[in-house]
Amino acid sequence: MSKIIFPKSIKKGDKIAVISPAGAVEESQLQKGLEMIKSKGYEPILGKNLYTKFSNGYNYAGTEKERIHDLNWALNNEEISAIWASRGGYGCQHLLRHLRLSKFRKNPKWYIGYSDNTVIQSYLLKNGFASIHGQTIKTSSFGVIDEGYDLTFKILEGKKPKYSIEANEFNKKGRVEGELIGGNLALIYALLGTNYSFNFKDKILFIEDIGENFYALDRMMMSLDLAGVLRKIKGLIIGGMTNMGDEKDNKNYENPFDEFAYKLISERLKKYNFPTVFGFPNGHIYDNRPLIIGGNVKVEIEDKVQVEF
Repeated sequence: MSKIIFPKSIKKGDKIAVISPAGAVEESQLQKGLEMIKSKGYEPILGKNLYTKFSNGYNYAGTEKERIHDLNWALNNEEISAIWASRGGYGCQHLLRHLRLSKFRKNPKWYIGYSDNTVIQSYLLKNGFASIHGQTIKTSSFGVIDEGYDLTFKILEGKKPKYSIEANEFNKKGRVEGELIGGNLALIYALLGTNYSFNFKDKILFIEDIGENFYALDRMMMSLDLAGVLRKIKGLIIGGMTNMGDEKDNKNYENPFDEFAYKLISERLKKYNFPTVFGFPNGHIYDNRPLIIGGNVKVEIEDKVQVEF
């Protein structure tokens, strides 16, 4: 793969497309986010099917045809300067075979999202384009810090993030630098063995998740191991693990960094020596700070943890 392409910075007055590639949303759920885009000096342009609903075993934001229409429109419309997903959920995998990047290649733009949007970000990276793993326009029941959005706008405007966080007992100390890949663990797992999976060789992998049973978390980690992913990467960053296991039995159910989930992951990493960060503030959590998928990241893990793009 040639050098990763970073979309150009946006400027005041630019248009930001807001689309729903996966789950359905209500207008009321996006009102605050759309007002925020305006308050920052940008113009939100709503996808035709942003609020469309289609029920087929899941409440999608429209049929596959409707959702791919909006995604391809946003990617290839030359008047659009960035694309912001309304939410995740499920449905982005449906769109992968139908993505078109004809005009996008000549005028790449930032794509912002997380959760189910991991598969779109994997697709973009396979084609050489960086994206932002950050908060969607819809905030969940636990909300999101304003700084999570402010930092995303700073990336859009050309400033790369730098983070300093507290050490975690499960960390593996060391220094590592390389290209960041990853996102939601369930989607990384779902793409294994497909043409849309990340290239893991010599990369720094980021993972986060929500609402998984502990056995399912272990199964996904086992799959990464059996697929050779953990032999290929040179560093690992673990973000939020929340609402894991059974709500009745797990006293840490609402903890953004579930201790037992971390213990399970740590056990699967015992035979590997790459630097590992636990407790990074990104994922389905209140303190959700953006990362650049495809960005070159420097990670230093000592008594404090430094993560710098």
